[in-house]
Amino acid sequence: MRGRWILPALMMVAPLTVQAEPDGAALYKRCAACHLASGAGVPGSFPPLDAHVGAIGETPQGRDYLVMVISSGLSGKLMVEGKTYQSTMPAQGGFNSEDVAALLNHVLSTVVKPASTAAAFTGDEVTAIRDRHKGLKASDVMAIRPQSTGSDKAK
Repeated sequence: MRGRWILPALMMVAPLTVQAEPDGAALYKRCAACHLASGAGVPGSFPPLDAHVGAIGETPQGRDYLVMVISSGLSGKLMVEGKTYQSTMPAQGGFNSEDVAALLNHVLSTVVKPASTAAAFTGDEVTAIRDRHKGLKASDVMAIRPQSTGSDKAK
């Protein structure tokens, strides 16, 4: 008689749904449309996602910048590895904080060569960054970009 209550009790304690962790590689497919699967970018149109992105991800200001590029978009003149890019990246809607963290972690650990030594992003960190820069427009994101990553100088 007592045994018939065990299963219902366990079912009440067990989580109702299991949330899968976001897949950074799958999320990156949206980025690959412009930056390519390799992260090489398209000369003159879309900058590469390479060592300079890894260096940006290693500073607090740079981490804010990377999150906000995805969250708010980016417009304006950008110099990467001595090349100028003048295009607009739209905000990537539909990504929650955990998605942005997974996406950036994939970029920093897999797309960037060599892999970045930056600490992994967390959903909580992304939420805090988004809160800190609430209302930031694509045209204003450049203002929070670190001044130099060592690879931005003209060659």
